[in-house]
Amino acid sequence: MPRETKADKARRALRIVAALESAYPESTCALDHASPFQLLVATALSAQTTDIAVNKATRTLFKRWPTPVALAAAPLREVERTIDSIGLWRAKAKNIRALSGLLVEEFAGEVPRTIEELTTLPGVGRKTATAVLGTAFGIRAGVTVDTHMVRINAFLGLSKGTNPETIAAALEQLLPPESWTAYTHRVIDHGRLVCVARRPRCGVCPLATLCPSARSAKVGYKEENDAKEPASAKGLSWRARSL
Repeated sequence: MPRETKADKARRALRIVAALESAYPESTCALDHASPFQLLVATALSAQTTDIAVNKATRTLFKRWPTPVALAAAPLREVERTIDSIGLWRAKAKNIRALSGLLVEEFAGEVPRTIEELTTLPGVGRKTATAVLGTAFGIRAGVTVDTHMVRINAFLGLSKGTNPETIAAALEQLLPPESWTAYTHRVIDHGRLVCVARRPRCGVCPLATLCPSARSAKVGYKEENDAKEPASAKGLSWRARSL
């Protein structure tokens, strides 16, 4: 098979973007939120936790403390009890109270609109910052990279690294900025429904003709994978927000 040129790769990347858009028109952020602040908190809580679990926890959290002022003043123990169903809840409770306080003290209670400012907040890294900026404000700050993005873009041959920042930089060179936010949402849904970790369903994959790893045993493909919708499909963005 001839080596793919940079130009060919760029053209294939655009075809992947289009195929994902066609296959997952409903994809969106799976985290329930009613404001940029709530999205920031929910995203900070989502590390090593499913979106469904976060949505269940934030129903009560946001009902009791819907704003930075309210959450900053909330008793830590009460916040901990409210989110103790999710992973790392003690550290996350401290972080979301602390970031709420900083929003009130440093940013007049508003979520800042730059990566540099957002990443000064406790528990907020580049992944959270780009996700919030893209989803809440439509700001094209960068590609958000999670575990699905790492795995699937490697399979697609669009990135070689394992470091999220390296992967993001590679994708930002290939993908049009207006597609960055939606691309991440769609790849995540694709990873939950089709390109499942260790059990990819290549026989029903809308990207199969564009993927150099399609039907490869090296990535775990077996024909039997195709037949059944995986359990992870319950986390699809349009389903997770309705549970």
